[in-house]
Amino acid sequence: MQINQATDYSFRVVLYLSTQPRGAVVDANTIAQTQCIPMRYLFKIMPTLTRAGIITSQRGVGGGYILAKDPAEISLLDVIEAIEGPIRLNRCLIDEQFCSKHGPPDCPVHNALAGIQRRLTAEFDKVRFSDLLG
Repeated sequence: MQINQATDYSFRVVLYLSTQPRGAVVDANTIAQTQCIPMRYLFKIMPTLTRAGIITSQRGVGGGYILAKDPAEISLLDVIEAIEGPIRLNRCLIDEQFCSKHGPPDCPVHNALAGIQRRLTAEFDKVRFSDLLG
């Protein structure tokens, strides 16, 4: 598993917004410049983070972005799933049609991957952006 670039940029955005005073609106240009994110890429990820309820946008003069929740309520998992969808280590964990568990009984690989996926997801969910503020 590798976190994609959009998720990495999204981590930066959420962490940066977490450092701002509560309710402070930050314009896209400031976010892009301070976080070294290309503006075109920023405009791709911000609507996704907004739809996920992680950030909110304000239009017009003085508009920009703010966190929709307290940083203690936003986990790394929330951002990963907003950008990439649910974590799935193997296609057999997505759709049983692809699972050899239904051929040979109790596939040990399926069972091992399912356990690893549960633990990985739990670890990502434990880390809150408030924990990352130093």
